[in-house]
Amino acid sequence: MSDLVRYSVIETKNKREIVLLQGLGCRYKNCSFCDYYLDVSDDMENINLSALSCVSGKYGILEIINSGSFCELTPSTFEVIKKVVYDKKIHTLIFECHYLYRDEIVNLKELFRDFKIKIKLGLESFDYNLRENVMKKGIKEDSPQIIAKDFDEANFLIGIKGQTKQMILNDILLGLRYFDRICVNVMCDNSKLKADLDVIRMFCSEIYPNYKDNERIDFLLDNTDFGVG
Repeated sequence: MSDLVRYSVIETKNKREIVLLQGLGCRYKNCSFCDYYLDVSDDMENINLSALSCVSGKYGILEIINSGSFCELTPSTFEVIKKVVYDKKIHTLIFECHYLYRDEIVNLKELFRDFKIKIKLGLESFDYNLRENVMKKGIKEDSPQIIAKDFDEANFLIGIKGQTKQMILNDILLGLRYFDRICVNVMCDNSKLKADLDVIRMFCSEIYPNYKDNERIDFLLDNTDFGVG
């Protein structure tokens, strides 16, 4: 996966730059729908340096994703990030984190104490049965308020067998209530799971048109819609 596009500029809604970095590999690896943890290589430091060298500071906001959690990035990559964001006058950084590693957020905020830090959670759904028994997400908490406590934004996933219209609507409404922003991702087939096309068709025709212009929701109808991947 080293030949993936790893830098882009998002020009709609929450305008920002985004980089797709490599880390040491997702520690969790148990999600039934995800194989992004395969994005690892012995050349990660050069890959990350190349992606970060593209950052211009255009909007002062940089989103950093790495097919896992920020705590899987190496210390040397963090040093490059710090240099780039100081040099390019970035004021806001967005990182991703699995719920299991939420206690490490305080250390990240200390490392980047001169910047505004936002943390995005890979939640996928508030529906406990779907999330834990089908998606195998590993978030053993049912209260939306408790789940959201340490996070500013959240990812949700559309296209899983058994997912209903009401589940999706609940996720969007609860997501907007408990997070500053949400990102709704449409499932793409991968090596672990096939998307449910009936669920996706229902979402695209009955739900997406009503929310597509909401400034607090990013929609990824394809997993490369942010320009990376």
